[in-house]
Amino acid sequence: CVRSSLYRRPFVESYEETPMLVAVLTYVGYGILTIFGYLRDFLRHWKIERCHIAREREEQKDFVPLYQDFENFYTRNLYMRIRDNWNRPVCSVPGPRMDLKQRVSHDYNWTFEYTDQVIRDVINLGSYNYLGFAENTGPCTDAVAKVTLQYGVGVASTRQEMGNLDKHEVLEELTASFLGVEAAMAFGMGFATNSMNIPALVGKGCLILSDELNHVSLVLGARLSGATIRVFKHNNMQNLEKLLREAIVHGQPRTHRPWKKILIVVEGIYSMEGSIVRLPEVIALKKRYRAYVYLDEAHSIGALGSRGRGVVDYFGLDPCDVDVMMGTFTKSFGAAGGYIAGKRLIEYLRTHSHSVVYATSMSPPVVEQIIASMKCIMGEDGTTVGQERIRQLAENTVYFRKRLREMGFTVYGNQDSPVIPMMLYMPSKIGAFGREMLKRNIGVVVVGFPATPIIESRVRFCISAAHTKHLLDKALSVISEVGDLLQLKYSRHRLQPSPMRPLDDSVYEDVVD
Repeated sequence: CVRSSLYRRPFVESYEETPMLVAVLTYVGYGILTIFGYLRDFLRHWKIERCHIAREREEQKDFVPLYQDFENFYTRNLYMRIRDNWNRPVCSVPGPRMDLKQRVSHDYNWTFEYTDQVIRDVINLGSYNYLGFAENTGPCTDAVAKVTLQYGVGVASTRQEMGNLDKHEVLEELTASFLGVEAAMAFGMGFATNSMNIPALVGKGCLILSDELNHVSLVLGARLSGATIRVFKHNNMQNLEKLLREAIVHGQPRTHRPWKKILIVVEGIYSMEGSIVRLPEVIALKKRYRAYVYLDEAHSIGALGSRGRGVVDYFGLDPCDVDVMMGTFTKSFGAAGGYIAGKRLIEYLRTHSHSVVYATSMSPPVVEQIIASMKCIMGEDGTTVGQERIRQLAENTVYFRKRLREMGFTVYGNQDSPVIPMMLYMPSKIGAFGREMLKRNIGVVVVGFPATPIIESRVRFCISAAHTKHLLDKALSVISEVGDLLQLKYSRHRLQPSPMRPLDDSVYEDVVD
């Protein structure tokens, strides 16, 4: 818990250490899987067992390998065993409840066959539908249907050619107003917003200081830029300051000339850890050392702050203190695409960003979905629905996290983060948890190595404003049941149950009981 004049309210995050016995058993589990993997590869080499996965043909044996050996080994022998937990086809709106197409495998998850049956009314705890705008009824849907009839569904050109619609201009002006900055720019793909725009902002002779848990889109953008990259420990401001000092004192390698730019790259909410960036401290360091800040708000925009303006709003900071504000429309807005916002850089990106020059414009229905949902959040639709959804999300998040910890589960992250990782640790329990939950009509996302450290496999719950208390209680009851079945209640710091107070105006001012 950080007590500092930079924070208006307590900043609380928890990361309970992995119990030693659990860590040892997890390593043993991976070791056994690896041994059996090599044994199965030996059998495949002698054609005793068939291998279904993509690999080089026999006549290419003298070529340079096309696939990385270990990644291919991991996919063949570990991932395939629990592959049925991922890529499940959804055949309805991914709202608080959803329908899943049933599939079966007759060859141990190498291939799947779809049946005619549908698993209906599965409680959805995996979609990034933070504010509940992934829906097919209501004012937003009606507005989208009207725009679809007027504009069609495709633009068939880039923004610089014949693909710049009046709707795109409206969206960018509204986004800038929503964020409280000078200008904003919209892109058709959230991933490309990072990977294609970072190279336009920095290059050779520049330094990027990147949080070690940054999303792969940020990592790819940094690598494509040609800038020097240095990684600091997650949310560790002492480590970040140390790297800033060294960068200024020593300058560029060999020449020792000053860096052209120093760009600090962080995320608002880290989607695997459920943690929130220590943005007040990052901005303080940025001002002290005259660096720039690139903030990725993919998961925090709409999901944090009393007005849904993201992590800047959550901490009560001035948006102008963040040099580059990036976010996506894919989560809280129930649409697709991303944005870059800030001051004095948007016009530069309009001519230098590959996502603008070469990529097709955003689809008009998608643009209208963003406009309608954003106006709802801002209250410009004449209702208080947006504000009510923000408050409901905050209440659901605090309630769900607290109940999990009271049950004895190990939960990571910040108490206000709607991304809630619950630790599974052992590889065998990744698949078992996902399957047992689906048997009980709960859809969850389980995550393991290489997306997480090898001994920190987890299930990642994503809470939505569309979840009612009844749905959350039902899901929590099932999670507790499966947790007892699989012995997942590892926490040594179980909270004592206490009645939750109703959500009121102080939820963003005092959430620590």
